[in-house]
Amino acid sequence: MNLPLNTIAMLHTVPGLVPDMEAKAKDAVPGLRVMHYVDESLLHDTIALGTTPGHVRRRLVNYARYAEESGAQALLVTCSSIGEAATAATDFVSIPVLRIDAPMAKQAVLTGERIGVLATLSATLGPTTRLVQDSAKEQNKKPTINPRIVGGAFDALRAGDRGKHDSLVLAAFSELAGECDVVVLAQASMARVLNETLVSPDGPTVLASPDSGVAQLSGLFPSKDS
Repeated sequence: MNLPLNTIAMLHTVPGLVPDMEAKAKDAVPGLRVMHYVDESLLHDTIALGTTPGHVRRRLVNYARYAEESGAQALLVTCSSIGEAATAATDFVSIPVLRIDAPMAKQAVLTGERIGVLATLSATLGPTTRLVQDSAKEQNKKPTINPRIVGGAFDALRAGDRGKHDSLVLAAFSELAGECDVVVLAQASMARVLNETLVSPDGPTVLASPDSGVAQLSGLFPSKDS
């Protein structure tokens, strides 16, 4: 198998994320080769049950094993809804299985004592909130965490109405902003509204997962300058 030294795999449940995530990864690690696995059913089944079912967890383990066997040095799971299954999959392979939202959760705890978690899916809200709670425990902090669901936004996005999705997210953010020092956007698909939420210098810090989630890849590979 003649793969470049620096090779990672990504597992997506939203096909539209592939081009942007690959570009971010190659910015973080020049010369990186990225292998993409796309499986929308992982998210669909999780949404249907409101939690990550056993068969989704088993399939994620299989994707991690396939990534390892294919020569990838890590698997980055870009879907926050199945993030807890990604953590569990680490026990079954020798390569890191990374959650895209893990660095964001850590940064949220470092940034403020009042943390808002905004999600368009209840299946994402729970895992992301628990991730922030776990990060707080690791840092010996006890922030106030305020989870909030954006009703109707995911259905709008699934129907192709990005404008409605973004307006609903912004409205929910505006309600949450006054109660928080930092607001976490739980899904990568919400990141497109990030710039609009930063228009007020007096507002809370806003964190989204794609940039920080991909930036963690740079720590896996030694710099050519070192």
